[in-house]
Amino acid sequence: MSAPSGASPRTAPGRFARAAPPKAWRTPLVWVAFLLAHAWVAHVGLVVWVWTLGDLGLYRWWAYMAFVDGSWPVLDYEWVYPAGAIVPMLVAGFAGLAEGGPYPLAWLALVAVLNAVAVALLLRRPHGRVAALWFVAFIALLGPAGLGRLDGFVAPLTVVALLVALSRPRLSAALLTACAWVKVAPGAAVLPLVLAARRPVRDVVVPALAVCVVVVGTVVALGGGANVLSFVTTQGQRDLQIESILATPFMVAGLWSTQVTRGYDDKIFTFEITAPGARAVADAATPALLVAVLAVTVLLWRVRRRAGERLWTDTAMRADFVVRGAFVLTLVLLVLNKVGSPQFAAWLAPAVAVALALGLPRWRVTAWGVLAVAGATQLAYPWMYDDIVDGVAGPTFLLAGRNLAVVALLVVAVRELVRLPAPEKDAGAGEGASAAGGGPAAPPRGGGAAVVGSTHPPRHDRPDHRAAPGDPCERRNRR
Repeated sequence: MSAPSGASPRTAPGRFARAAPPKAWRTPLVWVAFLLAHAWVAHVGLVVWVWTLGDLGLYRWWAYMAFVDGSWPVLDYEWVYPAGAIVPMLVAGFAGLAEGGPYPLAWLALVAVLNAVAVALLLRRPHGRVAALWFVAFIALLGPAGLGRLDGFVAPLTVVALLVALSRPRLSAALLTACAWVKVAPGAAVLPLVLAARRPVRDVVVPALAVCVVVVGTVVALGGGANVLSFVTTQGQRDLQIESILATPFMVAGLWSTQVTRGYDDKIFTFEITAPGARAVADAATPALLVAVLAVTVLLWRVRRRAGERLWTDTAMRADFVVRGAFVLTLVLLVLNKVGSPQFAAWLAPAVAVALALGLPRWRVTAWGVLAVAGATQLAYPWMYDDIVDGVAGPTFLLAGRNLAVVALLVVAVRELVRLPAPEKDAGAGEGASAAGGGPAAPPRGGGAAVVGSTHPPRHDRPDHRAAPGDPCERRNRR
C-alpha cells in the first residue's frame, strides 16, 4: 500500500502502528516490565530453585563473621574476592544476618534499586526505551545467577560509568575502578577510556589510582596487606569449571569418554572437570588471558591512531570506541577464563545497553546475540544444571552452543572494532555509505551527546543537524 499523499514512506503509519502503545504509556510500561522481570527472577531464586541463591548464604556468613565475630575477609584471611566485595555484603546485612532471615530478600532489593537507577538513566538517552527494555529483558533471561551474585551488583554501576564516560571521565574511571575492587571485570573499561581521553593521566589514571590507594591503604592500615591480592593468588590452582568456555571440548568429549569426569570442589563450591590435558589448559589460561588483554590494548591503540583527529570531533565514534572496546575486553575475560560461572554473563549487559541507548551503529546483531546467551545461560543454570553435571547429551550441547555463541560475539566485536572509519566526506551519506565503506554512520539524532551525559542534542559538523535520510542508527533502532 502506498503512503498517503504528502507523507514519506518512513513517516507513514506502518502495518502494526495500531498495535503500539500510546506514547504516554511507553515509559510506564518499561517500569511495569522492570517490576515483572525482577519478580520473576526472585520467584525462581527463592521458590523454584532455592539453591541458585546459595552464594547469598556465603555472603551472609562472611558478613556475620565480620560484624559479630570480628573476623574480616582479606584483613584476617585470604579471600577469593577483591577487598571491596565485602561492602555490598555488609550493606545487605543491615537487614539481618540470622540464618534463614531476610538477607536474600535484602540483597535482591539492593540489586533491584541499582538496576532501577541504571534504567532511569538509560531512559534519559535518545533511544532510552529500547535500551531499558533490552536491559530488563536481559535480567529476566539471565535469571537468578544475574541478581543473586556480586556480578549483578556491579553491572548497573558499570552502566552508569559508561553513560558518563566522556562527559565525566574522572567519575567514570573512579566508579569503574571501585567496581573492579568488587569484581574485576568492570575494570576492563578503563583501558579504552584512557585511550579516548584528551587528558588521560589527569582524567582517568589519577582517579583510578586514587581509588586503588584508598582501598589498598585501608586494607594495609588494618593489617591485611599480605592478603590484598589473595583474590588473584587463590585462583592459581583451580581446575576448569564445567561451565567455562575452555572446558567445552572436554565436556563434549565426556559424552563418550570415561576419562572425563566432573567433580565437586567443596573448598570453592563449584563443579570442575578432570580430563587428560585439562590441567594444562587451566594452567595456560591465565598467561593466555594476559597476552590477549595486551593484544586488545594494542589493537585499541592502533584503532585510535587510525581514526586520527576524527576521534576528537566525532562524539559518536569516540563513544563507540569506548563502549565497544570495553565489550571486547569483557568478552576476552569470558572466553579465556577457567572459572566461567553462569553469573559472568552479566558482564555483557552494560556495554550493549549503553550502546543501544546512544543509538550507536552496528550493535543490533550483538544485542540479540547477548539476549540469546542470557537465555541459554538460565536454561543451563539452573533448569538443566543437574543433567549437565550428569553428562546428559542435550543439556551439554546447549551449554556448548552457548559457549560457542560467546566466542562468536567476540569475533563480531573485534571485527566491528577494526572496521575503518568512513572518510569525512562520506560521513553524512547515509545507509549506503555506511554499508559500503564499513565506517560508522553519522551520529544519530541526539545519540552523540548522550554519552557525555547531556540531555541536549549535539551540534554536528554537517549543515543539516537532523539525522540523514536512511541513517542506519535510526533504522537499526526501529523494532
